[in-house]
Amino acid sequence: MKRRIASWENGHSTPDDFYGPLLCEVYGLSAAELGLNHEGERETELLDVTYPASPEGAIETVGQLWRADLNRYEPLLQAQPSEPAWNEASLRWLVAPEPGVPRQRRDGMRVGLGDVAAIKTTADMFAELDDRFGGDHARHAAVQYLSTEVTPILRGQYTEQVGRALFSTAAEATLLAGWMSYDACHHGLAQRYFLQALRLAQDANDRRLAGSILSAMSHQATFLGHYTEAATLARAALMGIAPVATPTLRAQFHAMEARALARTGDVGACEAALSAATNALESRNNDDEPEWISYFDEAELAAEAAHCFRDVNSARQAVAHAENAMSGSHVRSDFFATMVLADAHLRAGDIEEACRVALDALDLGEQLKSARCVSYLAEFRRNLSAWIHRVKVGLGTGKWEEVPADLG
Repeated sequence: MKRRIASWENGHSTPDDFYGPLLCEVYGLSAAELGLNHEGERETELLDVTYPASPEGAIETVGQLWRADLNRYEPLLQAQPSEPAWNEASLRWLVAPEPGVPRQRRDGMRVGLGDVAAIKTTADMFAELDDRFGGDHARHAAVQYLSTEVTPILRGQYTEQVGRALFSTAAEATLLAGWMSYDACHHGLAQRYFLQALRLAQDANDRRLAGSILSAMSHQATFLGHYTEAATLARAALMGIAPVATPTLRAQFHAMEARALARTGDVGACEAALSAATNALESRNNDDEPEWISYFDEAELAAEAAHCFRDVNSARQAVAHAENAMSGSHVRSDFFATMVLADAHLRAGDIEEACRVALDALDLGEQLKSARCVSYLAEFRRNLSAWIHRVKVGLGTGKWEEVPADLG
C-alpha cells in the first residue's frame, strides 16, 4: 500500500475506481478537486444525453457513467434531465431493427452464466436495501459494485447465449441504479441510467424489461412535471411490448399513463386508464410474470389510483384507495401511500386526520434516506399552510377566500 501511495504522490499513477472514491470520501472533496479527473474530457461528454448506437457504445457509456458517479463528478450529479431525450429513446427503441448480437469478444475475462447469476443476486440485495432504506442508503455501494465488478464482465469474452443473459441482467441492475438516483433526486443522472438500461435491454432482446424501463422513465417524467412526455412513454411501453406483454406489465403501464393524465386534468382519460389497469391486473397469472414485476399487486395499483384521484381533486376516492394501498412489506411504498392519504384527508377538509396520518408517515419514513420522500413531506407542509391560511381567513371574515397557494 505504501508503494501505491508513493506512486500517486510522484505522479506515476492515479488512484483507480476503487481507491479514488475512498480518497474523495476521506478528504470530503470531489475527484476534480483531488486532481483525479484524468478522464475529464470523457466525463464532460456524459452531460450530452444520448442513446447509444451499438451494444459496444452502451457498454462504454454505462461504464463511464458508473465511474463518473463513483468519483462524484458534480456536473453529472447536478445535471437536469433532457426532455427531448425521453422522446428520442422511446422512438429509437420502438423502431429499432432486430437486436444486434452482443459480439463474442476475444479479450478480457471469460464470462459464463455463473457470473451473470452473481450479478443478479447482488443486484437483488441492493434492491432490497433500496426498498427498505431508500435510494440514498446504498446507492454509492451499488454503483461501486457495478463499476468495479460488472464493467470488466461486460468487456469480457462470452457466447451469444451468455451475452443475452448478461445484457439483460446488466440492464436490470442499471435500471436499479436509475431508480436509486431518481429517489435521491439526481434526476439527470437517473435519466442517463434509464437510457443506458434501455439500450442494454434492447440488445438482450428483453422487450418486457425494456417496457418496464420506459415505465420508469414515465414515472420520473410525471414527478418532474413533464406530463405529456410521461403519458407518451407509458403508451410507448404498451405498444412496444404488445406481443409479449403480461397482464401485470400492462396494468403498470396503464397506471403510469393514468398518473400522467391525472396531472393534465383529463379526468375521463385518467379513469379509463385506471379501469384498464384494474382489468389487466385481475387477469394475471403470477407463474407467467417476470420475477422483477411481482411487487406490482393490488396494493401498488391502489397507491397509483390514490395519487390519481388526489391529483384530480376527488378527495374521498383518494382516501378510499390510499387506505387499500398499505402493503406492510414495502416501506417506501407504504410511506408514499400514507402521505397521499394525508393529502387526501387535507383536501377533504379533515385537517386533524390529515396531520395524524402525516405523523404516521413520519414514523414509517424514519429509516428512509430518500429525497423523494422529503419532497412529499414538503408538498404536504405547503398544502397544510394554505389550508390553515384559508381557515384563518374564514374565521376572520365569516366567509371563505380563494387560497392563493397551489393545492395541486
